Amino acid sequence: VQLQASGGGLVQAGGSLRLSCAASGRTFSTYSMGWFRQVPGKEREFVAAVRWRDGNTLYANSVKGRFTVSRDNAKNMVNLQMNSLNPEDTAVYYCVVDDTAFTTRRMDYDYWGQGTQVTVSS
Repeated sequence: VQLQASGGGLVQAGGSLRLSCAASGRTFSTYSMGWFRQVPGKEREFVAAVRWRDGNTLYANSVKGRFTVSRDNAKNMVNLQMNSLNPEDTAVYYCVVDDTAFTTRRMDYDYWGQGTQVTVSS
């Protein structure tokens, strides 16, 4: 499975960005897709995930009410709408997909994208 993320960039605090990630390859077995993020010197942390079959979602507490994860089954894509961004959201965001997992645990996801930088200025 190959993952191609896009949509990162620089935004001022309070602004919005939308990340997208397209999956290709063995997509017939997709069970969930989602996002993690990482700041240099810190562990990669869960952001959000969506289960393919029913659209159920999971969110980190730090982004609940601000971020929305969604899927496009026809295009094998996952999107992350990020609103009310603050400097603490600055990180490299990684798209993930898995054929069995729907969790917040990094170790459960087998396939990772290359990452896209999100920078929020104060």
